[in-house]
Amino acid sequence: MVAEECPIALVYDGTTVAVLMATPSDLTDLALGFSLTEGIIEDVGEIEELSVVPGLDGIEVRAWLRRGAGRLLKDRRRRLVGPTGCGLCGIESLAEANRTRRPVERRISLTPEQIRMSIESLGEAQVLNHATRATHAAGLFRPGNHDMILREDVGRHNALDKLAGALASEGVSGRTGAVILTSRISVEMVQKAAAIDAGIVIAVSAPTALAIRTAQAARVTLIGIARGSDFEIFSHPAGVLR
Repeated sequence: MVAEECPIALVYDGTTVAVLMATPSDLTDLALGFSLTEGIIEDVGEIEELSVVPGLDGIEVRAWLRRGAGRLLKDRRRRLVGPTGCGLCGIESLAEANRTRRPVERRISLTPEQIRMSIESLGEAQVLNHATRATHAAGLFRPGNHDMILREDVGRHNALDKLAGALASEGVSGRTGAVILTSRISVEMVQKAAAIDAGIVIAVSAPTALAIRTAQAARVTLIGIARGSDFEIFSHPAGVLR
């Protein structure tokens, strides 16, 4: 079994805003999450209608916004063709690339044992990756809750956007848990996690220097190289209980 990927066009009010190479599953979550983490909408209630329309060349996810919604979409029209490894292709200014989200109000702290459990739980829940060995995952680990909300995709940014959309659909705040990632922590991963108010980000790989600076500014506890009982804290260590 191999992982599938295809072009996914995100269309708002009849205009294509982004084309992503993604795993063709949980596409409603992908569209909702992308809309939230990219600041196109501030609440899922701003989307009046959402439909998935397969075509010969790929799949369109069509969103119709309520009147007055989509402020950022109206301020700047963005054309984005995103390869699997890219999260910032096509943005129109350096300021957009370096945008800093509002500071996050972290509501939880984790023990080292909970950090270990979160990584183990993510690994056990990756059904698609177990079958293909080719996908990333993003999950929300909530202390005391055995069910991790998780989404998978060939693209790490897409997996996180799908998670963001799933959380929004279920009415779960990112503040209630920690975002767990199978990938390295690049700046856009921190930006997207902060956009859903996640105060802790944990990944099996390391962050970039810009990701650390962005997490510091956003008050996000950044934990990387989390493998077994070992991990490193790169920003706001108060999120880890000793």
